[in-house]
Parts: sequence; structure tokens; C-alpha cells
Amino acid sequence: MDVSTFATKGNLMKAKSDLALAKMGYELMDKKRTILISEMMSYISRAEEIQAKIDEIFSMAYQELQNANVFLGINQVERIGYLIPEEDLLRIRFRSVMGVEIPQVSIDEDVGSPFHYAFSNTNYFLDQAFLNFNRVKDLIVEMAEVETTVYRLAVNVKKTQKRANALQSIMIPKFTQLVDNIQNTLEEKEREESSRLHVIKRTKLAKSETNHAFLPSAGHW
Repeated sequence: MDVSTFATKGNLMKAKSDLALAKMGYELMDKKRTILISEMMSYISRAEEIQAKIDEIFSMAYQELQNANVFLGINQVERIGYLIPEEDLLRIRFRSVMGVEIPQVSIDEDVGSPFHYAFSNTNYFLDQAFLNFNRVKDLIVEMAEVETTVYRLAVNVKKTQKRANALQSIMIPKFTQLVDNIQNTLEEKEREESSRLHVIKRTKLAKSETNHAFLPSAGHW
């Protein structure tokens, strides 16, 4: 049997304290959920904008690459492509939003010319394709950051929602009921004690009056 449910003043104080903490916890979870959802929605809007830019710039880059293939030849474009190094300047940092670790992904800029090939065997179309594919690369890095952020925020919104629902639907009603039960029981005991004391007092008073009635008066002596 749970002794914390016994009708005592100490248990009543503890139950009220637990109820206050549960209500405070729910308010905090509700605020956290609202902030996380707002943050997530802003990132979703940003993701839509980035995706639109990726589609637009990638389409331009692909068209320019096709033009370069036509004027330079596919083999020449392929040989130049092998001169482009793999990206190894990717950096990931983190910041916290309401306890959620949000990634910040960036590419450290390489000092010098963005091109990794000589211009003697290229043309305008290939250069533009290279620049636009670089822009697409930067946007893809940004999209990876945004999508990871949205995923992490969504997971934490779900967790926060569960905790808020548990507090609202289980813990708060539980402690509210416990407070009411203990308080009602204590009040009932107080009424019973008051009635018992009242009966005892009336009994003592009646006995006192009876004894006084049987006492001989001073004139009989």
C-alpha cells in the first residue's frame, strides 16, 4: 500500500507540491513545444526556398554542361572533370535550441581561384557550368543542414508532446484527485472530531449540572 496516499497533513502538503510541479512542468513542456514547432516551420520554409534554388541553378548548370560537351567534346570535358578535387573542407558545428542540438554545416573557403584547371582548353560554357555546380554544392550542404535540423526538431517535438500529454492527462489528474481525496478525508475527520468533542463537552456539562442538583444546600445544615 502506498503510504503517500494516507490522509495526513504531511501527505496533503506533498500532494499539493507534486501537483504544482506537474502543472509547472506541463507549462514548460507546452512552451518548449510551441517554440520548437515555430523553429521547425521556419526551417521548412527555408528548405522549400533552397530546393527551388537548387532546381533552378542545377537546370542552368546542366544546360551549360551540355553546351560545353557540344563545343569541347565529351572526352575533353571528362578529362577536365578529373582535375576537380573531392570536397574535404566540410565543417560541422552545433548550437542548442531548447536543448536540441542543431547542426551548422559549412565549407571552409579555399584561398585562391575557385577553378582547378587551366583556361586554355575550356570555354565559357564549361566555366559557367563549373561555377553553377559549385553553387549547387553549397546549396546542397545548406539543405543537408536544414533537413537534419527539421528532423531533429520533429523528433523532439514528438517527445515533448508525449511528455506534455502525460502530464496533462495522467499526472495532473492523478495529483488533483489525490489532493481532493486527502483533503476531503481530513475535513471529514475534523468534522467527526469536532462532533465528538461537542458530545463530550455536552456530556460533561450535563454531569456537572446533575451533580450540582444533588448537592445539599447551606440551609439544610
